[in-house]
Amino acid sequence: MRELETAINHEEREKWGFSASDVVYHFGTSGISVAAATGVTHPLDVLKVRLQMQLIGQRGPLTGMGRLFVQLVKSEGPRSLYLGLTPAFMRSVLYGGLRLGLYEPSKYVCKMAFESSNVLVKIASGAFSGAIATALTNPAEVLKVRLQMNPNLRRGAIGELRRIASDEGITALWKGVGPAMTRAAALTASQLATYDESKRILMRLTLLEEGFYLHLISSTIAGTMSTLVTAPMDLIKTRLMLQRESKTVGPYKNGFHCAYQVMRTEGPRGLYKGGFAIFARLSPQTMITLILYEKLRQLAGLKAV
Repeated sequence: MRELETAINHEEREKWGFSASDVVYHFGTSGISVAAATGVTHPLDVLKVRLQMQLIGQRGPLTGMGRLFVQLVKSEGPRSLYLGLTPAFMRSVLYGGLRLGLYEPSKYVCKMAFESSNVLVKIASGAFSGAIATALTNPAEVLKVRLQMNPNLRRGAIGELRRIASDEGITALWKGVGPAMTRAAALTASQLATYDESKRILMRLTLLEEGFYLHLISSTIAGTMSTLVTAPMDLIKTRLMLQRESKTVGPYKNGFHCAYQVMRTEGPRGLYKGGFAIFARLSPQTMITLILYEKLRQLAGLKAV
């Protein structure tokens, strides 16, 4: 009788795809993997934000990533490359845990609802998980970019959080949430759907099997695709969160207004300011995150993505 009950419970678990412990493992493995990747690539994130804030509302030659790196270290010291690291880690665990952790359950629900697991289902699952994760963790992102652009702050992350809430209101912590959700939806959809599909195609067309080399190649493809899709959205999100005024452009009203003003005053290339820094950060971050995520899932007894 006990064996029959165990078999039924196992069958129910297989039917629904997860148990209580699986939920912890899903979110725990994703949060840890994103946090590890964030620690490695955070200096590139600081450079990306500084590059995106160049010549606001103006056309002109831009400082490259290499020169900006040298200027930053000389003028502000090596520690400036880790400005905003505390909220970045906090956001990584929460946002990363939700963004990656919700993908598999979302895909499973879509598969049940539409009786399909094609690429459109994967894109929809990624978009949903990315948007929800960002809506919940936007304050940590606002705090991170504020600290990255203000090296002279001495109050720390908690002090700056209190200042924003008291001086600008609690809603200021959700500045740029619209573009941030759009970017996160596009990022997760392009990143995870591309990774998922790349693995499936590579396993079908080549001799690669589930393992490090398959994960490495698939994550490289996913990192490249997600950079191309999300670079303009990332710039708009950063501009809205900082809301720095220039000589010719006042505060942006919303994401569409920001995109229009950038196109009008800085040209189409303005939307890709910091694009190389985004690729230099996002590509290795995607690789580290997904390779580590797959390994942690294996150790936790979960199936591969």
